[in-house]
Amino acid sequence: MQLRFTKMHGLGNDFVVIDLLSQNIELSQQQILHVTDRQRGIGCDQLLLVEAPRSVDTDFHYRIYNSDGNEVEQCGNGARCFGKFVFDKRLTGKKNLRVSTKCGEIIIQIQDAKTVSVNMGTPILEPTALPFVSDQPPSGHHNTFLLQHDLGVSEVNLVSMGNPHAVIIVDDIHTADVDTLGPVLEGHASFPKRVNVGFMQIINRDTIKLRVYERGVGETQACGSGACAAVAVGIHRGLLSDKVSAHLLGGELTIQWSGNDASLLMTGGATKVFDGKINL
Repeated sequence: MQLRFTKMHGLGNDFVVIDLLSQNIELSQQQILHVTDRQRGIGCDQLLLVEAPRSVDTDFHYRIYNSDGNEVEQCGNGARCFGKFVFDKRLTGKKNLRVSTKCGEIIIQIQDAKTVSVNMGTPILEPTALPFVSDQPPSGHHNTFLLQHDLGVSEVNLVSMGNPHAVIIVDDIHTADVDTLGPVLEGHASFPKRVNVGFMQIINRDTIKLRVYERGVGETQACGSGACAAVAVGIHRGLLSDKVSAHLLGGELTIQWSGNDASLLMTGGATKVFDGKINL
């Protein structure tokens, strides 16, 4: 079976995007693992699938698989690439798209050939939404906990962007213990569905630096939902303004959120790398 695909990235967070509207197939987990394998397949952080809408008020359905083969709920950088893909491939003429995902609906806005905005919905600052299981009381804020683990204790700020995030505020992202602390927290028993771990350095009220250890992937060049989660935490704690520039290893995102029940808007780049075909 020959499969058409497009390789894309959002600030270095790379994707294989497959149109399942014109290719009527169902990928097995083994095939998904082959596609995402950087040595034996195409290679990517996440595989993105474009599917037909599942309701009359949406334009597409959007599915995401991490490189470990597991389907996940949300991917912010992927959403921007998804929007650019369907517009560039003329699967739609709309620049404002309503797209369903495993965790609900998002709105994607095509700004220009390189820039896409995504309405990511309202951050959920309720720990049980991740889910998070612990007998310990919160530390200072209702979504902040001191979490014990094999390496010591970490103060984690919990937020769901449709997918689970634990955000740690650090003095310097370059010296943050991402490689060892990331996997320990990702698989911590308090997170039954595992968690994405963000390491946020606050530069000023309008600027952060961020590294993210992504669930099922490892550290990536950028994590869109992770940037949204980190900024939401900073705004919730009164440390950031309502419009923040998030600097990740792969580039910059703009995050806007007015707090409470307001929707959060993420804006950044989406880039096509190449089109190709693979035999499965």
